[in-house]
Amino acid sequence: QVQLVESGGGLVQAGGSLRLSCAASGRTFGSYAMGWFRQAPGKEREFVAGISWSGGNAGYADSVKGRFTISRDNAKNTVYLQMNSLKPEDTAVYYCASREDYSPNYYYQSIRYDDWGQGTQVTVSS
Repeated sequence: QVQLVESGGGLVQAGGSLRLSCAASGRTFGSYAMGWFRQAPGKEREFVAGISWSGGNAGYADSVKGRFTISRDNAKNTVYLQMNSLKPEDTAVYYCASREDYSPNYYYQSIRYDDWGQGTQVTVSS
């Protein structure tokens, strides 16, 4: 099992930027595919971005493509989500998730992930 702790959320004006971090502990982080998801009030949790264990493969939801970037530093046991050009519709609780996986894949289905963090709130004002 991996313990995941998100940080970096906050309140930002539309057009601004934030960088979320997800620190992992408990197992060998480098063997895990990682994902970022978000959940807005009254809505279902949705995929935001995913990255393979090596960082060599990554993917994004259409709604964030070109604005968000997922990356990881396996030496620091941390995955990041750089969010630029934020919009009010990006307001949500953001969660990171992990899946032990040595394939070159990332995953957009939440059911594929085994462990989840507690989330960090991102609020974008107009």
